[in-house]
Amino acid sequence: MTDASSRRLDLPLIDHHSHGVVDAELNDDGFRSLATESDWPAPKGTDSLESPFGLAVRRFCAPVLGLEPLAPMDEYLAQRRDIGAAQANRLLLGSTVTSDYLLDTGIPDGRLLVPAAMAARAGARVREIVRIERVAELLAAESTAAGFVAKFPEALAAIAREAAGLKSILAYRHGFDIPAEPPSGREVLKAADEWFRRAEKTRTFRITDPVLLRFGLWAGIGTGLPIQLHAGYGDGDIELFRADPSRLTRFFHATRTLGVDFMLLHCYPFIREAGILAQVFPHVYLDVGLVSHYLGPSAGTAIRQAMEIAPFSKILYSSDAYGLGEHYAVSAANWRTALSSLMDEWVASGWATANDADSIASMVASENAKRVYNLNP
Repeated sequence: MTDASSRRLDLPLIDHHSHGVVDAELNDDGFRSLATESDWPAPKGTDSLESPFGLAVRRFCAPVLGLEPLAPMDEYLAQRRDIGAAQANRLLLGSTVTSDYLLDTGIPDGRLLVPAAMAARAGARVREIVRIERVAELLAAESTAAGFVAKFPEALAAIAREAAGLKSILAYRHGFDIPAEPPSGREVLKAADEWFRRAEKTRTFRITDPVLLRFGLWAGIGTGLPIQLHAGYGDGDIELFRADPSRLTRFFHATRTLGVDFMLLHCYPFIREAGILAQVFPHVYLDVGLVSHYLGPSAGTAIRQAMEIAPFSKILYSSDAYGLGEHYAVSAANWRTALSSLMDEWVASGWATANDADSIASMVASENAKRVYNLNP
């Protein structure tokens, strides 16, 4: 390994999109349920840890918890239980050498550490990412339809005042096939009336109406904060073809001059589409979080695709880790290993100098996030 490779492998990261870890003790089934994006138990004869992610846990996480690399999974789970979830999370998060986490707090899972507790567990700075749809649902639960429409933009701005950015889950609540312009007031009020009538029957406010989702997105634009958009693979209720970020092309044309940046999260399998959008539109960025751990040995392919056409100043690191410290540890190790290998290839083949490679790696690891989210040390 060259000195330059070692420098790149030691780069501190800013994880610009993640969730909290679960510090509660997990049995084997509980661990397995967090090791997949599926909402359902694995069928008999299958195992979510007999997977690329499982291999990655055995390779990267086993040594962090004091085992040999590729120790059998049952040994790993036993060691994790012996150490305890809190200490395992501390060790795994510490292995990532992450200086800052931007934490999406919009998932209503009481097991997840809140930002202050996450900062203490990780020994890092933590800033909040506010989920637009969650704010809408909470406000609706204590309002009327007309009151919600009138109050929401101001309420979102107030809640996000100390946040680093916002996030929308438009992709899997409806999809990216939306009109480019904001909805009219009449459209929004009609959709809100229908939403409230439906909620009287279901006793829950879950926002799926495309008009209301657009209303929320444009309210987010009004805050001026960067807006993260889930794209591609993710939750079990997603219709994957509707999460192709190229469907947002007209929307990006319409928002180009508004001074708001859009961060395309994950993007798999639409990484190249996202890269093209980031090249064409000055306010569009991307990452390949989530698959940086779930692809395991193949994560390097996604990382290389992200580096194909987008400007290096438009690519960010994220894990999209959720629940398991292993998600954080695997994403960081996979990203560092794959990007360092790619930079070594570019230098060896005459495509870049060692200084170029160091600069590119630093941009993606942290410098781009510092700039876009205005993060002060």
